[in-house]
Amino acid sequence: MINSTLSSLTSSDGSAIAVETTGYGAPVILIGGAFNDRSTVAALASTLAPRLTAVTYDRRGRGGSADLSGDYAIGREIDDLATVIEHVGGTAGVFGHSSGAALALEGVLRGLPIERVAVYEMPAVVDGNRPEPPADVFHRLVARIEAGDLDAAAELFLTEQVGVPAPIVAGMRNSPVWEFLRAQAHSLPYDVAVCGSRLRLQTDRYATIDIPALVVNGDQTWPWIQTAAQALAAAIPAARREVLSGEEHDILGKPARLEPLLTEFFS
Repeated sequence: MINSTLSSLTSSDGSAIAVETTGYGAPVILIGGAFNDRSTVAALASTLAPRLTAVTYDRRGRGGSADLSGDYAIGREIDDLATVIEHVGGTAGVFGHSSGAALALEGVLRGLPIERVAVYEMPAVVDGNRPEPPADVFHRLVARIEAGDLDAAAELFLTEQVGVPAPIVAGMRNSPVWEFLRAQAHSLPYDVAVCGSRLRLQTDRYATIDIPALVVNGDQTWPWIQTAAQALAAAIPAARREVLSGEEHDILGKPARLEPLLTEFFS
C-alpha cells in the first residue's frame, strides 16, 4: 500500500491550503474543476502513484482549504498553485480537469515553474459552438453567495455558465449528489473567473505556451466541449491531442482511462 501525506500549507494571503501527496517519482499536481475538492481526484492519484508522485489539493474555500480573501481574484488561485509547486520541490507537471484545466493553463501563462501540462475538457466558447454565458454571471453568483443562497448559486452556475438544461438541474436538486455540490457552491466565482470573460477561448494567449501540452477529451462528451478541445490543441504550439473513445466529461471516476496517457506524458 502506498502511503499518503497530508499537509497544510500557507498561501500568500495567509489562507491554509490542504495538500495530499501520494506515490513516488516525478511530481504531478492534479486540479479538479467546479464543485470538486481533492476527494474527486483521489482515485486518479492512487492510480498514478506507483509511477508518479500524485499531488492533490483543495482549491481555496473547499474541503480543508480556507479563503481569507473572499475577492475571487484569479491571482489568489495562482498563488495557491505556486505554493503547492514550491512544496513538492519547486517544479512540477500539472493536470487539470474542466475549470481546473483553465487554472493549470493560467499557471503556465503566468510563469509558474510548470514543466508539462495536461488538460481534460477545458470549457470554452469558440466559433459559436454554444451560446456564451451572460456577462453578469460572476456578479450574480457573488450576490447569491453573499445572501447565503447556495442552492440558487449552484443552480445559476449549472444552467447559465455550464449550460445544463433546467429540468436536469431540477432533477439534480432532488438527488443525493446535490448536498456535495451545494457545499462547494461558495467557491464557484473562482471557476467563472479563471475560465475568462464569457468562456471565450483565449487563442492568442495560449499560442504563447512553449512547454509540452496534452489536450484530452472524450468522444461522447458535449459537442461544444469537443470543438473547444480541438481549438485549444490547435492554439498551443507544442500540444498533442488525444480523444478517449466512449468517454464523457465525468472522467475522474474512471482513472484507468487516464492513467496510460498521463503516466507516459509525465514520466
